[in-house]
Amino acid sequence: MGGGCLVAPTDLTDKTAVEQLVGKTLSEYATIDILINNSGIAGPTKRCEDMSREEWDNCFSVNMTGVFLMTRAVLPIMKKNRSGRIINVSSVTGKRPLPGRTPHAASKMALIGFTRTLAFEVGEFGITANTICPGSTEGPRIKRVCEEMALAENISYEDAAATFTAPAALKRFVRPEDHAAACIFLASEDGANITGQDINVSGGLTWY
Repeated sequence: MGGGCLVAPTDLTDKTAVEQLVGKTLSEYATIDILINNSGIAGPTKRCEDMSREEWDNCFSVNMTGVFLMTRAVLPIMKKNRSGRIINVSSVTGKRPLPGRTPHAASKMALIGFTRTLAFEVGEFGITANTICPGSTEGPRIKRVCEEMALAENISYEDAAATFTAPAALKRFVRPEDHAAACIFLASEDGANITGQDINVSGGLTWY
């Protein structure tokens, strides 16, 4: 398989920037069949009373409002085609919150509710909407979260990391490739009759 790629850095919290991104995509590819909302930030790791309004708003702006703006922008295209796949990347934090992760948990739980409702709104147009809920994933972001948690809770880095891995059935972080595989399945014809679901990719960290 081969093909091209359009790279367009975009502030997804900016309505105009989102509309420009969609316009560029249509100019390049003529249509949009699949939308994967994979933008997101970890947000601060601190107790609720120590958090600023700015930190709270920033987390929701990226994790939820950006998804809303992107989804709203592509829906007319998918409705016209009477076909489409929308895949939102939430988090198991939206189902199994941890201390110090208030805005991240709340924004990711909101995303699950958004996706379930959207699935009912767009189903008659042949569009599916699903969420994947990654568990703690290898990479620099979880490293930073563990460092912040260790500092906030006055524990070691190893103990902070174990907070995420010990409760999982597989006792390890998941890989980015695991999330990609779930998205590919949902975007394929094999996932054509799956909609309104939130699918855990967590190594057994969450069971519902």
